[in-house]
Amino acid sequence: MDFVRTHGIPTKFDDAVVVARDGSPRPVDVGRVSYRTWDGAEAERFYGNVGSVGMSAAVARRVNGMSKVAGGRATFYYALVRVFLEWENSVVRVELDEGVRREGRMHDVIVANGRFHGGAMKLAPEAEPDDGLFDVVVIGDISKPDFVTTSPKLYSGRYLRHPKVELLRSRTVAVDADERLPIELDGEQIGTTPARFEVVPAAVRVRVPG
Repeated sequence: MDFVRTHGIPTKFDDAVVVARDGSPRPVDVGRVSYRTWDGAEAERFYGNVGSVGMSAAVARRVNGMSKVAGGRATFYYALVRVFLEWENSVVRVELDEGVRREGRMHDVIVANGRFHGGAMKLAPEAEPDDGLFDVVVIGDISKPDFVTTSPKLYSGRYLRHPKVELLRSRTVAVDADERLPIELDGEQIGTTPARFEVVPAAVRVRVPG
């Protein structure tokens, strides 16, 4: 659902079929990620929408173990609150293109190709899935008061205005930490850091409304 929101593809089945048949083909990027599996082996995966390292990955694991009877948006937000209350921020190292580096206590590192994630949260409101770049959102050492005032703004993208949140752009992103942090790709928790994300330009074609 979050992937199709970025591309303006209808969610009703019949309308989506029309777009699949008559829509305009759009070449879009995908992300390639190298990481560690839970047993410590090296692995690689691809994803189309959003990846993250940190608390978001723990949220994804909780959501996947919950009933969605209340709807995707309510389920994700409930899981977000519950996990936040238990989460301890870690010292994280992030390396991007051209020697750009960030290091410090962080809550999350979001590596986005699409704009929406987690049941319509607008995590990367300016992301373009065909520009050859990730929108990288670094969420710093936020506190419980920060969370209370800012989390509702996740759905509008206005959370990016918070002084502990920074938006960067890069073709590659390396993330590591002193402890192994969970990694999530398109809603699935797959393994842990260290991780390296890389854009694969125009890797697939998606039919979108003309």
